[in-house]
Amino acid sequence: MSFGTYFHSIDSKNRFIIPAQLRSELGDRIILFRSPDEAKCIYIYTEERWEEICREIDNLPPSPASRNLQRALLHAAIPVELDKTGRITLNQNFKEYASIVKDVVIVGVSSRIEVWAQEEWDKVEATFKDCLDNTEIEIRF
Repeated sequence: MSFGTYFHSIDSKNRFIIPAQLRSELGDRIILFRSPDEAKCIYIYTEERWEEICREIDNLPPSPASRNLQRALLHAAIPVELDKTGRITLNQNFKEYASIVKDVVIVGVSSRIEVWAQEEWDKVEATFKDCLDNTEIEIRF
């Protein structure tokens, strides 16, 4: 289970480090996935979790709509290897999708890790107070 927020920068080779606290759960190979909603961030999944997601996608009832959904989701994923120091390289498509230029925010969100451009994260984080105040979901701490 991933949680926490970490701040890093992209180097000149489009690499950034996955924090050790999050890296311990990932393994050497991970899956990068463009977020499927309006949030322009990158999801990181372990191979095991990605296989679960693919099984769910594969089990959709066969139809033109489900095949198109499969294409829409699966084209937005790539496998990536972590280097010896725990860095990954972002390709240009992912950088552009998430509007990442230099500073990134890496956020643990349960079974995935999210990578945000600093500016985009700041916008999302500004909505948290309203979200917490207006939620109808009760969580006991």
